[in-house]
Amino acid sequence: MADSASVNETAGAPPAGPQASGYSWYVLFVLVVVYILNFIDRQILSILAVDIKADLGLTDGDLGFLGGAAFAVFYALFGIPLGRLADNWNRKKLLAIGLTLWSAMTALSGFAQTQLTLTLARMGVGVGEATASPTAYSLISDYFPKRQRATALAIYSSGLYIGGGVSLLIGAKIGQVWNQTWPDGGPLGLVGWQGAFLAVGIPGLLIALWVSTLREPARGAMDGVASPVSPTPFRSFVGDLSSIVPPFTLLGAWERGPVALAINLAVAALAAAAAWLMIGLTGNLPQWSAIAFGYYAVFSWACTLKARDPATFRLIWGTPAFICTTLGYSLVSLVAWALGFWSAPYAETVLHLPKQQLAFVLGANGAAAGFLGVIIGGRVADALRARHPAGRIWVIVFGVVAPIMPIWIGYTTDNGTLFYAMNFLAGMFGAAALGAAAATTQDLVLPRMRGTATAAFFLGTTLVGLAFGPYLTGQISDLAGTIVDGKPVGDLRTGILSLIAVAPVALALLVYAYRAVPRAEATIAERAEDAAARAAPISPRRA
Repeated sequence: MADSASVNETAGAPPAGPQASGYSWYVLFVLVVVYILNFIDRQILSILAVDIKADLGLTDGDLGFLGGAAFAVFYALFGIPLGRLADNWNRKKLLAIGLTLWSAMTALSGFAQTQLTLTLARMGVGVGEATASPTAYSLISDYFPKRQRATALAIYSSGLYIGGGVSLLIGAKIGQVWNQTWPDGGPLGLVGWQGAFLAVGIPGLLIALWVSTLREPARGAMDGVASPVSPTPFRSFVGDLSSIVPPFTLLGAWERGPVALAINLAVAALAAAAAWLMIGLTGNLPQWSAIAFGYYAVFSWACTLKARDPATFRLIWGTPAFICTTLGYSLVSLVAWALGFWSAPYAETVLHLPKQQLAFVLGANGAAAGFLGVIIGGRVADALRARHPAGRIWVIVFGVVAPIMPIWIGYTTDNGTLFYAMNFLAGMFGAAALGAAAATTQDLVLPRMRGTATAAFFLGTTLVGLAFGPYLTGQISDLAGTIVDGKPVGDLRTGILSLIAVAPVALALLVYAYRAVPRAEATIAERAEDAAARAAPISPRRA
């Protein structure tokens, strides 16, 4: 009887180790609010796309660029030095500054009169939003123990879907009210879609003040690993910034020697040649110039990271489990970004559904589907992780396979109700993968590397997923479309259905990741120490 009572008491006892406090959950709530605003500002372009296309004379490919690479390249590139700054400086201050910047640039989008000015504003939004996830992921990892981390990251990630859904509702409503109130143009001659940008950008300036009141947690406390920060964080930040912004990348390569410079120049030439070829094939100069710029800059940064911090480079770029998990999920995100951007224009132009109705239904669908998918996926991922070190990978695989049939049915039917239902299922199934992928990559690095790892993870979701998903869908739509009255009319149905082709590639990457994750996680410290030891004899300080 005594033994039985002892077992029962043990079973009812709280888990050993550090616990998430009530304040941890409060911080998580604030971060979710910020992420909701993040995605309202990012995704509102979708519901305004048809009006912007008409006013500025754009094609579907042009819209795909504005909804993808114009934002994604700068979001990804600045996420790298800002991720490193998040590892070395006060994270809540960095997040407040970033929120102020992207909110201001969203408001300035409302004054755009050409594709160029709207592109520049979208670039600014990308730079500001690059502070959000590196700081948030790092804060969450220091407020929640490992056993709750996927759940906490999944809750945080729900802001993606809530914000994306709310953006449709807000954008459509503001645009409608604005145009009804000022049918010939409102203050300063602005029309409805411009007023919508102003209305969603300004509140972020107030929320930035709320973020600045949060407390900064001790780094590594939840993992029992003290993680000192750099005494000169901004010196490191400037160095990282200069290592990724051409042409300063050439100076960084020269510092590493003539061989490094030659390799850097060769990669720059290869990127330029690839861009020239794709521009000739598609006629889209902004898209492929941005892609070439982005991929060359990332290569330059990776080379610099290898020279400056070989341990971090080894655990990120030198770990196939990390790379395959990131790329596998990035293809899930490619589909998700494409659907998130094009579902509203598709419903409006192909199914001819009323704008206010589709904004409400798709907005509610997106918010509910994403929230349910990411929360349930996070909980299931944590449960599978408890049984097997790579258990979370199965949830990412589910996010690849499960949306295929709903996409096919939803984007071949002419029934609006069935379209809405299938869009809901595709969104929910795809969303399940995010928490699992994010937590897996966080578990494959040391605590001091989490901000950088987050930036690297989001390189995939942006430079693969966001930069290509909306654009390729739009480009294929243009190629499959026709010309009516001298104007291009795209075939969005074909563009969206073509997304299914990425599934086999994603599955191959994730099968490899499932096999590689256990050993990679078990040897983190050993591989980091080995990389540092190998680099020590050639360190400039020891030379």
